[in-house]
Amino acid sequence: MVENNVAIIGTFIVYLILMLAIGVYAYKRTSDSADYFLGGRSLGPWPAALSAGASDMSGWLLLGLPGYAFASGMESLWLAGGLLAGTWLNWLLVAKRLRTYSIEADNALTLPEFFSNRFEDHSKALQVISAFFILLFFLFYTSSGLVAGGKLFETVFGLDYTWAVIIGTVCVVSYTLFGGFLAVSWTDLVQGLLMAAALMLVPVIALQDLGGFGGLMPALEAKNPELLTIWNDSKGEPLTWIAIVSLVAWGLGYFGQPHILARFAAVRDNSEMPTARRIAVIWSALSMAGAVLVGLVGILYVDNTLGGNLGDGEKIFMVLVNAMFNPVIAGILLAAILAAIMSTADSQLLVSSSALAEDFYKQVFRKDASAKEVVMVGRFAVIALSVVALVLAMNPESSVLGLVSYAWAGFGAAFGPTLILSLYWKNMNRLGALAGVIVGGVTVVVWKQISGGIFDIYEIVPGIIFATVAIVVVSIMTGAPAKSVQQRFEQYSSKL
Repeated sequence: MVENNVAIIGTFIVYLILMLAIGVYAYKRTSDSADYFLGGRSLGPWPAALSAGASDMSGWLLLGLPGYAFASGMESLWLAGGLLAGTWLNWLLVAKRLRTYSIEADNALTLPEFFSNRFEDHSKALQVISAFFILLFFLFYTSSGLVAGGKLFETVFGLDYTWAVIIGTVCVVSYTLFGGFLAVSWTDLVQGLLMAAALMLVPVIALQDLGGFGGLMPALEAKNPELLTIWNDSKGEPLTWIAIVSLVAWGLGYFGQPHILARFAAVRDNSEMPTARRIAVIWSALSMAGAVLVGLVGILYVDNTLGGNLGDGEKIFMVLVNAMFNPVIAGILLAAILAAIMSTADSQLLVSSSALAEDFYKQVFRKDASAKEVVMVGRFAVIALSVVALVLAMNPESSVLGLVSYAWAGFGAAFGPTLILSLYWKNMNRLGALAGVIVGGVTVVVWKQISGGIFDIYEIVPGIIFATVAIVVVSIMTGAPAKSVQQRFEQYSSKL
């Protein structure tokens, strides 16, 4: 690995200065909580689409997914395909409706606030419990980004893992703290483009040594033909229905991810949704195809040059970059990993801080808090939550994909069914929504602790099923919502 290389260090510093400059500029445009947490609903299709994609994919796109493809071959297409389908369906089914209804629901700034306003929950129990699950699962999600940052700085600069994670955390917090949502979204636009470019360039250059794409498949088949089938694992064992459903079910998680849903609410006009959807789907398809190719090419590179021994498969992107590019280009491409980490961790910290400031502090402790006070509490929350996530990330054996999968399932089950039904079902009521959030979140936590048989299925599947059943049954058993709730739903529907 390249250690203490001046060119790579210089590239990283320039990149960080650019991101901080964007953060400072956005800071000057942030005057109240609506600006800080939702950017004043001013995003055009490009920043909305790439910010949603970049904040979605995180460090796992350049570490976790290539690492999975490196270990399992074409089996990884089930995962990538499920995620691509989920991206498309989320933009198609949720984006326009959520933006419209969040405005109709007293201009709700956060997902918990939307639920509370949508069902006129004067007790605020729905808002506070939703915020609790956001804080719980985002701690694991943010930790995954900090683990990815630790692996990056440890591999590239030869730093001790502990210091590597601390430095990565400081990089993320610095501009999130100042600029809020606009800083996060605008930097995500730059970072999303950098991530896609890196994932397409690295496998293309690497494939030149194998005679192009046509030489990849024969070489993989000669090494292990099981790497080329989507029906068997790399050892030749048939994939069970539980394994396939678990991989594809990742796509269901999109409907409940607060940091992605915030981008939908922030789009400046519904007419721009189709353009944003096309940009998001194309970006996701190209990025995930590149990530899978990095893993597949990496199998052959490691076999030919490292004797088949890499140790940590999630470092394969970094290994290829360091081996195939000069230090300046390598620095730019490795900055793509930092981009992926920062683009998601900043969004997660911002949503978590909004949950703490808007949904806990303002609702429970200071109902008359001013907008300026809420923003200050939100900034303090960014620092406090970062420290907790940092502690969780201190284990160097942590898997980026493993941490992401738990948080992804938690959000998908706790919020996905509740959100979808709240946007489409007129007769859903407050107690049904509360049941959906609690049952979905608790199911994921409990299911994760059990293994064997049916319990090996990815916990998002039972979480979504049980949450949906809970919403429908409780809503029917407890009666129709208040007339004012039904009238607001009709008003929202008329504006679609």
